[in-house]
Amino acid sequence: MFSKETYICRRAALKRLVGEGIILLFGNNESPCNYPANAYYPFRQDSSFLYYFGQKRDGLVGVIDIDNDKDILIGDDIDIEDIVWYGSVDSVSDLASQVGVAASAPMSQLKEICDTALAAKRPIHFLPPYRHDIKIQLMDLLGIHPSQQKATASMPLIRAVVKMRSTKEPQEIEALERAAVIGYKMHTTAMRLTCPGVTEKFVGGQVDGIAHSYGAMVSFATIFSQHGEIMHGNPSMDLLEDGRLALCDCGAETIEHYCSDNTRTMPVNGKFTQRQREIYSIVEACHDYVLEVARPGVKYMDVHFAVCRLMTDRLKELGLMCGDTEEAVKAGAHAMFLPHGLGHMMGMDVHDMENLDQINVGFDEETRPNLEQFGTNCLRMGRRLEEGFVVTDEPGIYFIPALIDNWRASGHCAEFLNFDLLETYKDFGGIRIEDDVLITSDGCRFIGKDRIPYHINDVEEYMATHR
Repeated sequence: MFSKETYICRRAALKRLVGEGIILLFGNNESPCNYPANAYYPFRQDSSFLYYFGQKRDGLVGVIDIDNDKDILIGDDIDIEDIVWYGSVDSVSDLASQVGVAASAPMSQLKEICDTALAAKRPIHFLPPYRHDIKIQLMDLLGIHPSQQKATASMPLIRAVVKMRSTKEPQEIEALERAAVIGYKMHTTAMRLTCPGVTEKFVGGQVDGIAHSYGAMVSFATIFSQHGEIMHGNPSMDLLEDGRLALCDCGAETIEHYCSDNTRTMPVNGKFTQRQREIYSIVEACHDYVLEVARPGVKYMDVHFAVCRLMTDRLKELGLMCGDTEEAVKAGAHAMFLPHGLGHMMGMDVHDMENLDQINVGFDEETRPNLEQFGTNCLRMGRRLEEGFVVTDEPGIYFIPALIDNWRASGHCAEFLNFDLLETYKDFGGIRIEDDVLITSDGCRFIGKDRIPYHINDVEEYMATHR
């Protein structure tokens, strides 16, 4: 938790941005795994509730009465049976005081607060809910069916939260740097353990353990797979094989719930083949190129397409692509190899604020997404960069057999692709290199003092000397 003043100032700024009415910020409840007393662990609080109210306990709602300049923390104190099993915790009144909230009330009063506001025809602002229990609670409070809650969520509140959370405060950047330290330990652990005969599951499990032992939790489900062409390939019981590539995409959350998100691709036996080096060097160049072009005022969509043009030029040199680069990228031919966007916002959520709808987070009135073109429709961040933004830089090249077959059968982008040569890469897998980028006043820099090895020689040297 940050200082009390941090949360007081954030709520005051939110009031100014939204203007009038009542704001409801729902914290999360415990989520049962397979029966009520066996909840998913560790408990994860809603990020926007954390941002404005700071408390990690379940069963809380923050009320911000803009017109009367009053904040209330709603929640029930735990009873003696819970204390027996889980120990004593602070009262809701104490939790409120710790974040500069003068008033608290039991959950039973939330309905009365909402009814009074509705009777006075005051605006009641809420964010689009993503958990079913909160949807039911909202329906009970405001009479809005869950199917209508996303559409009736408050756009003034969404815009205000996105504006505030997009630009990271110095203390948030420090928290992200701490997450990067844990991320470094996670990825170097994967490099040390990767070798023929070990299961994907073993490496993935060890990586997860690092996150839990140094921080709060993993920032997302760890991806560790020899099938790097599968974007979200969770660790399986398959044995790592000599000559294959293993892709590790993982991150940590600090105790303050700020995230890291990095990807590395490594040869299972510690040595890249010539073909692997050729493809890897392209991804490496695209990854590093972002540092040259990303800066305040530049659209991240333009950075994405600059990377796509560089990738296309380099793939043409290998004979995998052909034709005019600009026309190829315009047609979306590069999406054969890069079917996702260059990156996304990152902070308290690894895909920061994605629950508020990516079109509200990564785009604006000036920069709109292209939802029609394959690959480009997965671009999560397109708008102009600003100082204090944190985005991921994650180019990749993947050889997806089903996609190769599909495009070849349909003739899609055939004038730009060498399908005969692509056939010989169907067993290649995929390569991605990812780091987290802070936009500075005059450019950008990677987050994390220690760079996880990613240059070809550095990866091979690290694996040779640390396994």
